[in-house]
Formats: sequence, C-alpha cells, structure tokens
Amino acid sequence: VHAPSGGRRIGRRSRSRRSVRAMGAPVKIDFSKLSPGEMLSPIQAWRGKPIFIVYRDEAAVASLADQSLDLADPNSDNPEQQPEFAKNPTRSMRPEIGIYVGICTHLGCSPKYVEADNFADSRFGGFFCPCHGSKFDLAGRVGTGYPAPDNLPVPPYRFESDTVVVIGEEGGTA
Repeated sequence: VHAPSGGRRIGRRSRSRRSVRAMGAPVKIDFSKLSPGEMLSPIQAWRGKPIFIVYRDEAAVASLADQSLDLADPNSDNPEQQPEFAKNPTRSMRPEIGIYVGICTHLGCSPKYVEADNFADSRFGGFFCPCHGSKFDLAGRVGTGYPAPDNLPVPPYRFESDTVVVIGEEGGTA
C-alpha cells in the first residue's frame, strides 16, 4: 500500500515485525494469573511453535526427583533438547515453573495437559499425545516404551520478573 504523498509504504513495518517474530524473535509471556497445578491458556507461540507453561505445586516438584517412573531420558542427557540450565530433574530454571515447546517429538502433534494420573505409577499429571499415545511427566520427560523418541524440548528463556518470561533469550532470573 502506498501513501498519497512521498510514496511511503504503509503496512510494511507491521509485516516486518510479524515476520521477525515468526523467525524467532523473543516473545514475552505474562503468567501472573497461573495457579499451582495449571497450564497457561491460551497457549502462546514462539517460532510458530506452541509454548507450554506449567505451574507445578510443591508435591509435583518433589515427585520429579523421584526416579521410580520408567523414563527414556530421566537425566535429560540429550543436549539438543534443553539449555544447560535445564539439565536437572525439573528441567527448568525455577522448579515450580516448567516451560516446554508443546510439540511431541514423535510426529509433531501437540500433546494435551493432563492434571493427574498420567502414568499408572504416579498420581501426578503431565502431557499426553493423543495421536499415538506418548506420555510425558511434568518435566516433559517421555516415558520408556512410547513412540516419542525424546523429551519435550525446553526453549531458551529468561525471567524478566517473577511473572514474566522471555522465550528465545537465555539469562538469569529477576
């Protein structure tokens, strides 16, 4: 679209911002309304992929250190699946806040958040991919024997404040 005077284009700047965001520009997400046991909704996107933000209660956090579940990669040994700061039982910077790319590593479906009883041996929730049955715990770690070959990826992120996270940038906490 052209302006009547000076031949300036209108609208190019907004298209440019949208394309930069789609290519991976950082995205700020406010999760201040999230309570323990909930996943943020509506789901925000980064690089065109859904981002899951889950607020885990104390019991759920404690359960993630328990290695009784049969997990394919319980120690998050695949370096391509998470930044170095997330190589821990909660796969997160803050144990109570889990942040994952919400795409199943099997065929790219979007898993559903399950509040409780995701695994037979656990009363806790996680993520369930309805397409082929893969199950992930609340740290996004896939169970053994499911089609998904890897844990849910953890994107690079940093906390701008106690309730705002910037996806796409690594850094410290506020």
